[in-house]
Amino acid sequence: MLKKISIATLVSASLLAAPSAFAEGEFAQGSKAKEWGLQGEELATFSGKVVDVLCELAGDCTDQCGAGDRQMGIVRESDKKLVFVLKNRQAAFNGAIDDLLPYCNKQVDVDGVLIGDDDVVTSKFYMVQFIRETGAGEWNKTNLWTKRWKEKNPGSDGKGPWFRRDPRVKKQIAKNGHFGLGAAADQKYIEENE
Repeated sequence: MLKKISIATLVSASLLAAPSAFAEGEFAQGSKAKEWGLQGEELATFSGKVVDVLCELAGDCTDQCGAGDRQMGIVRESDKKLVFVLKNRQAAFNGAIDDLLPYCNKQVDVDGVLIGDDDVVTSKFYMVQFIRETGAGEWNKTNLWTKRWKEKNPGSDGKGPWFRRDPRVKKQIAKNGHFGLGAAADQKYIEENE
């Protein structure tokens, strides 16, 4: 039988460090974000402008930051650095596009965690946990992904991780197999690992 290993387990195992010892970075002061105990973790709260990454890097711009079809980031106000926002606060390793989209091209305050090993990457990615328009009093939790996924995929309720029920994922598996190498490679793996 095909061994079941969740993507979250694989990602977590590759990022986990020794006991939570995050570095106090220049953006950590005042952060209320939750630590995850990941390698290179650094609490970070800062202000900046929410942008469409492709527009920012290549000048390929669309209305409304791609309307949910493009990766989004934040150009940090203090140093004008583009920070890639790849994760929201949910534990299922969900993206943050749904949480950032209402703030497209607006100035925001964010609080979350920068992740990455300074010896390996040139720029850490960001896990945003709280967001608000600059100057607003109330913070919004970044937890919209699951709600939006359910709205886009009616009838996909069930047990287990969302990606096992996602029509896009099922379509890719049907076309290319679980490993992206085709059904024959899947069958060979199953036979070798029963």
